[in-house]
Amino acid sequence: MGLFAPVRVYVESLVHQSAQQDTLTAARHRAFIAPRLLGSVVALAAFPIYLIVRGAPSALELVVFGWLVLPILIAYFLSRTGRYESAHILSSLALTGLVTAVAMSTGGIASFAAIWLVVVPLEASLSAARRVVALASIFALTAAGILALVSKLGLLPPLAAGGHTALATLGIVSAALYAAGLALGTEALTRTSFWLLHAEEDRYRLLARNMTDVITRYGRDGTLLFVSPAAKSLFGCGIGELRGQGLFNRVHVADRPAYLTALGDTAALGESRSVEFRVQRDAGEGQPVAQFMWVEMRCRPLEQLEAAGQDRREVVAVLRDVTERKCQEQALGEARAEAERANAAKSRFLATMSHELRTPLNAIIGFSGMLMKETTLALDPKLRSEYASLINDSGNHLLAVINGILDMSKIETGNFEITPEPFAPAAVIASCCNMLALRASEGGVALEKKMPTGGLPDMIADRRALNQILLNLISNAIRFTDRGGKVTVGARAEAGYVTFVVEDNGVGMNDEDLARVGEPYFQAHASYDRRYGGTGLGLSIVKGLVRLHGGEIGIRSRVGKGTRVNVRLPLDCEGVRRDDPRREASIDVMHYLPKHPAADASAQPLSETEREDAVGVHIRVKKSA
Repeated sequence: MGLFAPVRVYVESLVHQSAQQDTLTAARHRAFIAPRLLGSVVALAAFPIYLIVRGAPSALELVVFGWLVLPILIAYFLSRTGRYESAHILSSLALTGLVTAVAMSTGGIASFAAIWLVVVPLEASLSAARRVVALASIFALTAAGILALVSKLGLLPPLAAGGHTALATLGIVSAALYAAGLALGTEALTRTSFWLLHAEEDRYRLLARNMTDVITRYGRDGTLLFVSPAAKSLFGCGIGELRGQGLFNRVHVADRPAYLTALGDTAALGESRSVEFRVQRDAGEGQPVAQFMWVEMRCRPLEQLEAAGQDRREVVAVLRDVTERKCQEQALGEARAEAERANAAKSRFLATMSHELRTPLNAIIGFSGMLMKETTLALDPKLRSEYASLINDSGNHLLAVINGILDMSKIETGNFEITPEPFAPAAVIASCCNMLALRASEGGVALEKKMPTGGLPDMIADRRALNQILLNLISNAIRFTDRGGKVTVGARAEAGYVTFVVEDNGVGMNDEDLARVGEPYFQAHASYDRRYGGTGLGLSIVKGLVRLHGGEIGIRSRVGKGTRVNVRLPLDCEGVRRDDPRREASIDVMHYLPKHPAADASAQPLSETEREDAVGVHIRVKKSA
């Protein structure tokens, strides 16, 4: 091994730079150069021995030994230019010329050298080029034809008895060496091709087993013919379960048309396609049931089948798990939608505030201006009193709007403090109803109280906050109830809690509005109906105040049937806050009302029939410490 190492290194150094980039091409160049250099060097080294034994050589012998230089020159040509096919053609032409010259001098077509013509196309076959083999065959057949023709015409010189014995011996020896060189070159090429193919298969097998993407191969009808080992970890099942129609059966029913369309277009049109779809993944550790995951599939036609001219195109595809990306896109879409809703809320807020602030301000400015011109206008005392009353009402309304905005801001920033104190909730309900009785009467709405016969126990809470909660709820109920309607206010005690109920048979809320109830500055019907006043802060403030008390809100509503709001507050909110300052307060928006809603606070649970017409949403809001 060590003896031939320098020779191998030298032969490799003769390979042209353009052939060194590819292992198989470099092996072909070495297989061409090595036997020609070896054969020529051995033959030239034997020439002095031949002279000692034979004596002075004849002209034919000099031609033979001179030809031995040609393989060296051809090998040098290949080493300098890298033109592999041209070197083979020159080698075939030189060998044909030598065999023809020797055969002419040793008996023509019957010469021992004529059999060498068979070696010409065999040598050319090592080039793996049809053009080279065809030219070498033409050279050999042409030389054989010339030898046969010359022999038939008797134009060959007479053979001297025993004159070419040594030359025949040399020819046989050199032919054996040359054939041995070709055989070694062929064996080297075969071994190199085998190891290259084996190494390439190992490389692709290693990539297929370790890459996270799944490589698949499909028939024209969408049948899965091959799937890489990565599918086991991606889909959580064996590879055999995916072959055939196994993968198709796992694709989400809604995504199957897109999946088949991508495969069909790729096979029919020969164009690359990309599609995203959902695939069922078997349950793994920590997963009780199978789940759907998002997969991106990139398809392209199989080039090997196209090159072979087959009509039935197959498709190769790469599948990749994009569930995380789809979740991010969904989160981004939700964030964008939330930003758009916030922007729309801001626009509604500006429009609402413009109306709510401008109206009382215009009244204040207008009527105060008239009072300033009292002497000129000669206003009587009754009219002056009416103007002053309107200015006072407008100022109070403006103050209420501003207070609502400030209270909402304090609640959102956590700066709103409640002051618990013992009081009777029945007195607060009566006070609120009395305060709003005139407004209800002016709107043609009947305001009723329904209290339990046994009365209500005292509670510890912020009386001012409860007063504001009830005023907002009753005011909203009156505002959204048409003339001739009714608003009922009641309460009941239950297991450490008091539940306040405000119910109306007014316009109600639809599903879209109901899902957003309690958002700051949001007002039901605001997008298409502004006949109801208000800033949209009422329920938001109620939600915040109830949350500060550790209570719950339940809302049931149907369009055209009315709305029912339950506010459940602990009898001792101070104790609840002290025992668990991080307790969650929930807002249950249970959007159902019976077709014939009960007016009292102790309505029975809805039946299944009544629930069929209802829509439900549940919102949970964490209370800050």
